[in-house]
Amino acid sequence: MAQEELKLKILLCEDDESLGMLLREYLQAKGYDADLYPDGEQGYKAFLKNNYDMCVLDVMMPKMDGFTLGQEIRQVNTEIPIIFLTAKNLKEDIFEGFKIGADDYITKPFSMEELVLRMEAILRRVHGAQTKPVAIYHIGKFTFDTKRQVLTMGDEQTKLTTKESELLILLCAHANEVLQRELALKTIWIDDNYFNARSMDVYITKLRKHLKADPDIEINNVHGKGYRLIAQMAEE
Repeated sequence: MAQEELKLKILLCEDDESLGMLLREYLQAKGYDADLYPDGEQGYKAFLKNNYDMCVLDVMMPKMDGFTLGQEIRQVNTEIPIIFLTAKNLKEDIFEGFKIGADDYITKPFSMEELVLRMEAILRRVHGAQTKPVAIYHIGKFTFDTKRQVLTMGDEQTKLTTKESELLILLCAHANEVLQRELALKTIWIDDNYFNARSMDVYITKLRKHLKADPDIEINNVHGKGYRLIAQMAEE
């Protein structure tokens, strides 16, 4: 797993003891190294002592609330990803979180799987450079040059758009398994709203047309989950 290889360290601040313990155990089960603190002051002290890859902060905490903690963290590190967790669903609070510099904002109740998907999308953007990118994918009879964004089969070449290329890279990275819709949307379109979801469907259709010359290649819809690229794969 990428998380295990990178040993990504998460600062988790949540004053609900039961929820905090469940989140920490779930993150650890997913391969993250998660430190849990019940209030903002302890969280800030831990942040200053340790090198974290991401902060997951509850907004309503004693001693120092999540927004204040986020501001303090931003004074020290302007780049570290921050996700706020809150029971509040007011636009004003969401705007406040993003003004501080939040990368995402999740309202309670939420599924732990959703949290991890959102974390993975953010970390893929932030830490993607730490893993060696694949330059060439061999997809069935096609060769996909990811740097040039060119799909080649025999003498035929197709220049892909940036979004087509980014989406095909994700499909190749998850070849023959499910690429979660939300992960793709958060990685490429940043936001998983309705219009971006429809846009992604259009790009999936375009990729199917680009790849239709090889009948052994399929991009299937997986109902309620995402897409699966089915093909013989190799990479350079």
